[in-house]
Parts: sequence; structure tokens; C-alpha cells
Amino acid sequence: MQFFLDGSDIEKIKKFSDLGLIDGVTTNPSIILKSGKNMIEVISELASIVSGSISAEVSALDSEKMVEEGIKLSQIAENVTVKLPITWDGLEACNSLSQKGISVNMTLCFSASQALLAAKSGAEYVSPFIGRLDDLNLDGADLISDIKLIYSNYNFSTKVLAASIRTINHVKQCALLGADVATIPIDIFEKLVKHPLTDSGLSQFTADWEKTGQSIL
Repeated sequence: MQFFLDGSDIEKIKKFSDLGLIDGVTTNPSIILKSGKNMIEVISELASIVSGSISAEVSALDSEKMVEEGIKLSQIAENVTVKLPITWDGLEACNSLSQKGISVNMTLCFSASQALLAAKSGAEYVSPFIGRLDDLNLDGADLISDIKLIYSNYNFSTKVLAASIRTINHVKQCALLGADVATIPIDIFEKLVKHPLTDSGLSQFTADWEKTGQSIL
């Protein structure tokens, strides 16, 4: 499973990218707002740090303007993926952009039927929002499973990009279900390595090593 970071913290994204752990980055209007920076500058800087997909979302709601914005965003860097909402206008824009060879991520997916339409429209990625479904007492992981089965049935090449991840358990569920990508908020990604037994074990090993009075170097 690929890891995308969901955010715009350049310093932390560069840190994890340098470790070879990050395959891409996703942004949205809310993330750009929090950054307080110009969108074009943010996307350009991210694209220079991470060689994989950098998702940049359009602001338009009608298909014609979506296509215009999508083309402009795709010109920022070769690895930019244009994010479009799953609406009829979004699907029309996806079809147009994908035919031009532009990578598209269809976002705000909450049903298997939406995911099917995204794949039929040529999307490279579809982003089911599992956390927001959990908020409604629905199982977001079930949607990942349904989409994977449908895509397998018909050999769709569209990748399942699990989004709205809220917990470490969400990451585990997505990996078990075979999601192609998980886009993870930076604060959640930082917790993936943490476990109390690892911390206590390391403390014990360190204390015992000090008692030996030895040095490897």
C-alpha cells in the first residue's frame, strides 16, 4: 500500500519523504486555507519535494471551468493530480481531463455507485472518505471492500485511495482490505511507529546495556 500525506506542512513532508516512506501528497481547499499560503506556490513546492502524485483540487463547480482549472493545475508540475468532486459536472470534467492524459483523483466518494462512475470516467484515483462515514455510524471500511471487489470484477485500473483517515486502526483496515493508497494526516502518520511495548522494551534494553559498561563504538 502506498502512503500519501494529507497536508501541507513542508518541513514534515520533506522529513518523511527523505526517509523514503511517502509516495504522494493530497491537499484540498481546507488544507490550503490552514497553510495561509498561495495554492500554486504550495503545490509547486510539494511537487518539488515528493516525486509521486500531488493532488490539487479545483474550486469550480461546473464542468467547463473544472477543466480549465484542471489544465492550469496540471501545468504546475508533471506529478500533479487534479482533484474533482464526484458530481455529474465532475465526472464530465474527469472524462475530458483523463482523455488529455491528465491524472484525476475523484474525491468525496461515499458510495460504491459513485466509485463505479469515477472508474468509468477514467479517474486514476477514487477517494472514499471512510472517517466521515464512521461519523454517521456506518462502516467506512465496508466501502473500501465493496469498491475493491467491483473494480476487480471488471478489471478497472482506477486506484482506491482511502481518505478521511482518523486513526491508526483505519490505516490497518485499509491495508487488510487491499486499498492501493492511504492518504493520512501528518499527526496520524507520526503515530504509526508508536507502541507502548516498544517504548518500555527499549527502555529496559538501554538500562541493561548501560549496566554492561560496554561500548560498540
